[in-house]
Amino acid sequence: MTETTQTHSTPSQGGDKPHSPEYRLAVDALRGLRQDLFQDAFAYRPLPRMSVDGPIARRLPGRLREYAGWAPHAAVAFAGVLAWLIADTKNDAGDFGGLLTGLLSLTAVLLTLVRPAGAFWVSCAVTPITSALGSTWGEWPWLPGAFATHLVVLTVVAIRTRPRTALWMWALTAVYGIFAVGLFGGGYGGSNTPAMLVTSGMILLVVAVRQIRNAAEREVTAQQTVTAHERSKRTLLEERTTIARELHDVVAHHMSVVAIQAEAAPYRVENPPPELEHAFAVIRENAVIALSELRRVLGVVRAEDYEAPDAPQPTLADLDGLLANVRDAGLTVEKVVTGAVRELPQGIELSAYRIVQEALSNSLRHAPGASARVEIGYVLGGLGLRIVNGPATGLVKPSPGAGHGITGMRERVTMLNGEMTAAATDDGGYEVTVFLPVPVLDAQDTGDSV
Repeated sequence: MTETTQTHSTPSQGGDKPHSPEYRLAVDALRGLRQDLFQDAFAYRPLPRMSVDGPIARRLPGRLREYAGWAPHAAVAFAGVLAWLIADTKNDAGDFGGLLTGLLSLTAVLLTLVRPAGAFWVSCAVTPITSALGSTWGEWPWLPGAFATHLVVLTVVAIRTRPRTALWMWALTAVYGIFAVGLFGGGYGGSNTPAMLVTSGMILLVVAVRQIRNAAEREVTAQQTVTAHERSKRTLLEERTTIARELHDVVAHHMSVVAIQAEAAPYRVENPPPELEHAFAVIRENAVIALSELRRVLGVVRAEDYEAPDAPQPTLADLDGLLANVRDAGLTVEKVVTGAVRELPQGIELSAYRIVQEALSNSLRHAPGASARVEIGYVLGGLGLRIVNGPATGLVKPSPGAGHGITGMRERVTMLNGEMTAAATDDGGYEVTVFLPVPVLDAQDTGDSV
């Protein structure tokens, strides 16, 4: 207890008294004011060109579309000229006074294009200068030209900065208006400070709401992009897990056959030499070790509720059953086989079956009522697949897809060093073309395997 009391009493002995929340809030507010309007106030920050990828700009001709990127700059320049005209026509200080106030107004507005924070201070400085020149107009402290100039500057600077800066500019405008009216307003007409504060407040509120909405939309878009990327990665991992499970069963079966045949081979030869028995024993031992390592490493991809299938993995010989099920689901499908049909490695057969299965499933989901065609080509160097379907013709609305089926097919093709293309056809359908290379065994290898 004593040590705890001493520990807590040390800061007070050092004089570091904790500040109240109100004090910290005020300090943070002043720090924000300094960062927004004082720190590097006249730093060079040119207004970038507008994007010409919008729905309207894309329809413009080439030359006019290029100039459309300068539309914000032209709008600001037009507002500056308008403020100049107002300052020149609504001022009775003579030609020189009207010209001077007009140039000051134009300078403050144009400065928002390159130095937004500095433009606010210039506008604040222009206001008392134009007031000092005098006017017969009764409203004060903002003469008509200064009123228009300050509104334009506040709007442009608020658009180019963040909502907090807009709040600070409005607050400083209010301070100036109240101070000017309270100190010098007795000898002038009515004050237009309330009109300035209400008008600028409404404009800045609209700008701030728009900026907050745009920021929220950008954040949502970024989050959706990250979510889509993570979903794509998860789908890819799930597909690789499925492939690994299937290939685990295929490879484990073959390794088991190798181990059994290596163990039984010496008994099929009368009086086998010791070297042969030893060679087969080594083969069986290595096959058992490889099988154990395969089960240990690839076994981690199995889910807790995964059960090894009782039936063997499907091959292209089982494709007719798949097509029958697809026809029962309402898809008219035709199968065409070219080339000399032969037995392929089980991994090739399984992947080809899964690719056709996924392509037909996509046809059912995305093109209801369409017809499909499955082409299988046996060539010397591999196996070719082509699955094409027509456009949707049924009353059922197509289901939107996320591209996960295409991702799974590409992953299988990539695993086998194959090639794949998937694209829409000219008639509104879809076509998937796949080539899976198959190594050609020479005569000696074929005889040994027999």
